[in-house]
Amino acid sequence: MTDAVQGLRSQRAQAGPILVMGIAGTGKSAIASRLAAALGGVFIEADVHHSRENVERMRQGIGLTDDERWPWLAAVADAALGAQGRPVVIACSALKRSYRDFLRARIGAFPILYLTGSPELIGDRLAHRQNHFAGGSLLESQLQTLEPPGEDEGVLSLDIRLSPDDIVAAALARLDGRTTVGS
Repeated sequence: MTDAVQGLRSQRAQAGPILVMGIAGTGKSAIASRLAAALGGVFIEADVHHSRENVERMRQGIGLTDDERWPWLAAVADAALGAQGRPVVIACSALKRSYRDFLRARIGAFPILYLTGSPELIGDRLAHRQNHFAGGSLLESQLQTLEPPGEDEGVLSLDIRLSPDDIVAAALARLDGRTTVGS
């Protein structure tokens, strides 16, 4: 491990969580898990905190309402709080500003790695996705719900046309010394 990565691990452990966000099919889980491993941190997969009812709705192609998302977001925040003392990397769609504000209020300030791509690329990924409840039928509702994070949220946009390794490398390069908001 390089001294730079070790130094970043130490800084991130003190700095708080990192949110990897985007609509379904952008690769949040793959990127967040790799980033957590690179930082020696904890990976929080928001999808595992959905209720059975939410999963079934999404499996049927029905987008979730705000009321259905709040308990899920609370569970994600609780999972992140349970990993104190280590860097925490959360893979969560966090589609609306109000959802991200809720998470910040619960777990503190965090930088956002926002995974972006064309609807065509994301649709293609969703069409080939296997063994996941969020399929291509959710793309339109996700795009309609999405409120891209603003610069005031400490966002780093990353193009999903890059390889996962390149995305993680770009994230690591930019996270060092990056400020967070909401504290």
